[in-house]
Amino acid sequence: MESLDLRVLADALAWRTAGHAVTLVTVVQTWGSAPRPPGALLAVRDDGVVSGSVSGGCVEDDLIARTKAGFKATDRDTSALRKPAMIVYGVSQEEAARFGLPCGGTLRLVQEPLLDTAWVTQLLARTADHQLVARTLTLASGAVQLSSAVRGQTMAFDGATLSTVFGPKWRLLLIGAGQLSQAVAQIALMLDFEVLVCDPREEYAATLMAGLPGMADIRRVEGMPDDVVREMAPDAHTAIVALTHDPKLDDMALLEALKSHAFYVGALGSRRNQDARKRRLAEHFDLSHEELERLHGPVGLALGAKTPAEIAVSIVAEIVQVKNAVAGAAAALTTAGCVLT
Repeated sequence: MESLDLRVLADALAWRTAGHAVTLVTVVQTWGSAPRPPGALLAVRDDGVVSGSVSGGCVEDDLIARTKAGFKATDRDTSALRKPAMIVYGVSQEEAARFGLPCGGTLRLVQEPLLDTAWVTQLLARTADHQLVARTLTLASGAVQLSSAVRGQTMAFDGATLSTVFGPKWRLLLIGAGQLSQAVAQIALMLDFEVLVCDPREEYAATLMAGLPGMADIRRVEGMPDDVVREMAPDAHTAIVALTHDPKLDDMALLEALKSHAFYVGALGSRRNQDARKRRLAEHFDLSHEELERLHGPVGLALGAKTPAEIAVSIVAEIVQVKNAVAGAAAALTTAGCVLT
């Protein structure tokens, strides 16, 4: 699941609420090289406006044309707009070239009309509450059911039912509201992270929302960092980075973060400072060697970064690297359960 797909559903819900007809298109299988993975989602409005993607663009153009024609009842496949249907692109080399699918790639899609929006509302509410949700579509009837999903569960399609997994947005908690935190936050927002910032120092927090584009999309969480980490109950979609350079704030937050399910925990500081930090955490708090080894420090990839912006790039790059490795490992555990025909 990508948070982009949650945005697609939110757009589709808004369009239906405004009175538009909408179809949803899901990638269920790919052969060869394909731009988007199974589970990728696209919404097409009756006037051709789209949200999301299933390919590099040429397939979307054809889907828009099909959808607009279908809503006007002039396309021979109008049944696809009344109930779920299969669409296949790239069955031949000529068609693959026509639709811009690289290396002779093939896409198998499920197209469905969005008629009942109650499940969309419920799914968005549950994922906003940081729940993993499985959505099961029965192609014969178009019925949709929601159920709880488990970590590592992936898309499954057996020709009759399609099950896709939607999970909470990846979120990033920054301890500290200084210049570096603001740069990290801006980059993370562009990557569609939910960004939260905790800094009890009012002189820093007061500048957080002022003067930088996109800062209004960042949520400040009030309180002491360790209390904030404990209360937010970090899950495997959460990254936590301590950037204050103040042990009184950073260490207590890290203590809670390293004991949590956060997929990434990092702290600003030199190797010498990190060694000293680990000794403090080991001597004064009940942290195991394995928990201490989860700490990324010095935080970020070794890019030779000097400026706050460059350091921010290195931090977010490492978070993305770890995120993708974690997501890939989880998916590998359940690949055998994803049946494609």
